[in-house]
Amino acid sequence: MEEFICANCGYPGKWQGQVERIEVVSDDLVITATRVWAVDGGSSHHAVSFFRFAGAKIVQLDEYWGEDGPPPQWRLEKQIGRRRWNKQGLPPGRQPL
Repeated sequence: MEEFICANCGYPGKWQGQVERIEVVSDDLVITATRVWAVDGGSSHHAVSFFRFAGAKIVQLDEYWGEDGPPPQWRLEKQIGRRRWNKQGLPPGRQPL
């Protein structure tokens, strides 16, 4: 766990994040969906995290990250999906913190 904290605290740049969803699956498993973005507007990402607990301590964390970039050209051409974020990288109707 110390390596996890060190890697996140030492990551370059200034970042903000917002937990968008928390699902308590059981006493030992919690899943979160989180948006993390660079304060300078450089990039935005979503992460789905699976927290495994033993008592009150996190004993395992598996994360899957995706970048919130523009859709690929082939999806634009086929008009597949819809934009979930405005130009500020926020859901429709949301304002920056």
